[in-house]
Amino acid sequence: MVPRDAGFLTGRQAPATLPTWLSEADIDVYAGEFTRAGFRGGLNWYRNIDRNWELLAPWTGAQVTVPALFVTGDRDLVLAFRGMDRLLPALKQFVPELRQTIILPGCGHWTQQERPGEVNAAMLKFLEEVR
Repeated sequence: MVPRDAGFLTGRQAPATLPTWLSEADIDVYAGEFTRAGFRGGLNWYRNIDRNWELLAPWTGAQVTVPALFVTGDRDLVLAFRGMDRLLPALKQFVPELRQTIILPGCGHWTQQERPGEVNAAMLKFLEEVR
């Protein structure tokens, strides 16, 4: 997923201005918390990814059998990962109780921050339907 000779964000330009959903105060909070507590937890999943595959091997082919809602943004880099173009149309095979797939236009990876109103409305509707 990430070239060995480059970083995850290699080739990406920092935006000239912050998006409307992210303020300088937000950046200060994140920077303060990462300075205080570090970001080890967020990175350890990726550092341990080979072992994670080994630990999860017994569940290969298992289905998610509870009602589910899938929400993402069309600008989420994960959608560009190899195989996602085949996975999304086939998602219901792995998640038979998938009730809805929502792809928010113009939205990136942090859907709940970028589009809190739309994400909350989708979640509340989903929860009402499965109640």
